[in-house]
Amino acid sequence: MVVVPIPWAARSWALPFLTVLAPSARWSEKHRKRHKTLTDWARQAILQTKRWLPNRLLIFVADSGFAALELLASVRCHVCVITRLRLDAALFKPAPRRRKGQRGRPPLKGRRLPILRAVLASRKTVWTTVVVSQWYNAQQRKLLTATGTAIWYHAGIPPVPIRWVLVRDPTGEHEPAAFLSTDLDATPAMILGWFVSRWRVETTFQEVRTHLGVETQRQWSDLAILRTTPALLGLFSLITVWADGLARDTTTALRPNAAAWYRKQEPTFSDAIAAVRRVLWCPPNFSMSRQIGDIIEIPTSLLNRVFQTLCLAA
Repeated sequence: MVVVPIPWAARSWALPFLTVLAPSARWSEKHRKRHKTLTDWARQAILQTKRWLPNRLLIFVADSGFAALELLASVRCHVCVITRLRLDAALFKPAPRRRKGQRGRPPLKGRRLPILRAVLASRKTVWTTVVVSQWYNAQQRKLLTATGTAIWYHAGIPPVPIRWVLVRDPTGEHEPAAFLSTDLDATPAMILGWFVSRWRVETTFQEVRTHLGVETQRQWSDLAILRTTPALLGLFSLITVWADGLARDTTTALRPNAAAWYRKQEPTFSDAIAAVRRVLWCPPNFSMSRQIGDIIEIPTSLLNRVFQTLCLAA
């Protein structure tokens, strides 16, 4: 998904643009097919996206399940990856410069650095205050951060230069955490801001389940799964783009539908899909009957209320 700021919603939405079906290891074994892990699928999707947009800086944000050295080593030269980092990860200093006339293989890493859990407990660690928006549903949250660069290395895997960021919550409400970026020039505020934007993905999953029927469709074949779920996810993005055009048009202004028990200031996806339904259900060609005898006088206010109710209830 791509995180895009939506002006009329006053927040960013995660819009699906590429869907990859990743069968489980049990399914692959049952059907006697070579199993591909999630990180394998992620590498393929990331590199494919970079081929589509070769001249743009792409920042991929993922959860801890994709904090794998093999994945980072294969894509770090093409894109920037933001993810969580284990507090006991093996971090090293960069490899020293090779001396003139030195024999043997060049070193891949330098001296071992203390693990981040030790850095977290050390009194010598220098902490800096950073203000982050939307941190665990808080509008503004002050966090203490410590950062540095290192080489993340494991035997048999190419080393990956990273910038690590330790985060502490001064209130103690949340446990300390560590994050990494393959862009060594990124600041802690930038890294945390990018990581927070990933939580919009969960909102998108909730919206497509509620309004588009994802995970409720009845499918009897693998081909149906390959078709239906990607189509519904793509429909979310299509509706958002269409609603954005309606919001920019003064004649079809997009307004939030507020109830007596729920007040909201900005439109949500339920308002967006209702606005698109109204445009589809009320085209100008269907406004007038062809025969005079078929005309029934209905008050415009009543007709609009019926359409609005149906658009929200569908």
